Amino acid sequence: MAAGGFCKLPTGSVVVALNLPRPTAHGTGSVRVLVHARNRARALTRLRNLGMRAVYLRGNAAPPTPDEITAVLHHPDGLIWRTAPDNGVTVTELWHPIRALMRTPAASA
Repeated sequence: MAAGGFCKLPTGSVVVALNLPRPTAHGTGSVRVLVHARNRARALTRLRNLGMRAVYLRGNAAPPTPDEITAVLHHPDGLIWRTAPDNGVTVTELWHPIRALMRTPAASA
């Protein structure tokens, strides 16, 4: 489940989109992660620095949509996620900052 892609912007920077497995502490399925950076290598380094060590971008099979590009460009961190669409179903979930994905959920009482 390593679908992903990138889009080079007129400014020279890139937006990288990756579908990644959801961390086990947050349930099952996959998430769509968007990263805005100067280049593809730096975008992947940002994810690796967060602990996602096995993140690679092979090909451009699932580049970011114009709506996804707008969302990540308007976020102050330039790094967001939401549940990945399954079987072409449109996701209506809002985008979340990456720290919400990396944080361990509180234990239920």
